[in-house]
Order: sequence, then C-alpha cells, then structure tokens
Amino acid sequence: MDEFEERLAAVYTAKTYADLELLTVDLPDVSRSTATPSPIDYDADAPTSGVAVGIMSGFKRAGRWRAPRNFTALAFWGGGKIDLREAVFTGREMKIRAFAVMGGVEVVVPDDAEVFVTGLGFMGGFGHEASGVGRPGAPRIVVTGFAFWGGVEVKRKARKKKSR
Repeated sequence: MDEFEERLAAVYTAKTYADLELLTVDLPDVSRSTATPSPIDYDADAPTSGVAVGIMSGFKRAGRWRAPRNFTALAFWGGGKIDLREAVFTGREMKIRAFAVMGGVEVVVPDDAEVFVTGLGFMGGFGHEASGVGRPGAPRIVVTGFAFWGGVEVKRKARKKKSR
C-alpha cells in the first residue's frame, strides 16, 4: 500500500506527461498481460460476408465467423440476428449499419467489447443501452442505422464457453 500511496502522490505533483511516464516505466505492459486475448486476426482470410438481408424472411450470423470491418444489415418485414460473441474480427474496429423497416435487427456483442450505438428510431426503436467502454485491446463495435416501424436492439452478453 505504501508504493501505491507514493505513486499517487507523485501523480498529483506531476507537471508534465513526461513526469507521468516515468511513474509507469516499471509497471507491467498491459498488452502482455494474462487477459483473454481479443479475437482479432489481422491476417484472416476474407470475411464471411459484408451484407445480410431479410425481406419477409430472416437472417442470422452467429457462431465462429469472420466479421468484416464494415457490415450492413437490412430487415424489411423480417428479422435478423448478428451474434459477435464467437466472431473473429478482421480489424480493431467493426462498423455495423443496421436498417429495420417494419422488422427487427438484433446485434449481440461480447460483454468486454467497446460499443458505440448512434442509430435513430422513427416510430420504432434503436437501443443505445449497450454503449460503453470495454477492456483494453478488445474490439470496438460501432452500430449506426435507422429503424422505421421496427427496431434495432444491441445487447451485451458474455462470450460463450468453449466446449471441450
């Protein structure tokens, strides 16, 4: 506890960023910690697909799949589900454009991801509750779009346990 108090006092008296940097030199590198590695594969093959459409029907992207950097989902008189808990991301950030017209799109994100939801609901709903920070190194997921007489719901859920 003494070391913590000493570091804290030094932080409060620091005048420059260089002063702060000196206080962290001997700390372990966060990127090399034992935290669960993020499912990002920059050398991944081409993504599974970049578009999903459900017109008077449905679509589902779930399980282990290569999630592209940009994904567009359209549900017109239908529905769709995008589950990213087991997805392998092809970049640090994924942008999802979700459009629901008299239908619905459900996006399930890992609970440790950084999530930003900025869509608009007009006589419908666009859920922003899942927005928030994630753990360092986790993928960043940006969900935008439009819901008209329909809904786009973004949920945080724990990653699925790997079966042995």
